[in-house]
Amino acid sequence: MRSITLIIIHCSAVRPWQQSSAKDIDKWHKDKHWKGIGYHYVVRRDGSIELGRPLEEPGAHCVGHNRYSIGICYEGGLNAVGEEVDTRTPEQRVRLRELVTQLHQRFPRAVIVGHHDLNPGKKCPCYNVVEEYRDLQPP
Repeated sequence: MRSITLIIIHCSAVRPWQQSSAKDIDKWHKDKHWKGIGYHYVVRRDGSIELGRPLEEPGAHCVGHNRYSIGICYEGGLNAVGEEVDTRTPEQRVRLRELVTQLHQRFPRAVIVGHHDLNPGKKCPCYNVVEEYRDLQPP
């Protein structure tokens, strides 16, 4: 298994009526001539979790940090007019916390951050990940 030092949360940057399943994202990434979906997990609006890239493989979700990170993407991130905002549903909030908690138990030294924490030019995932999961951060 790879050495994991970061858990990075993303949003898929879609509006409320648009879908972004793992299958959709895989197609989008292949259309960019990438290997396929760059995230390891996708959390849908209904709270279901879809698997993306196997954890054993580096992701393709955060330039300069893929080799030692896990990428989680939640479906959403844009409001109806295309503004970047936190659109997580109550189900997504619950399931994201459950997933991050499980990953924290498996990789207790991994710091949990949002994409924007590593790339300040981005708003993704449109919420303060470090604060939201403060209780799960390594000592």
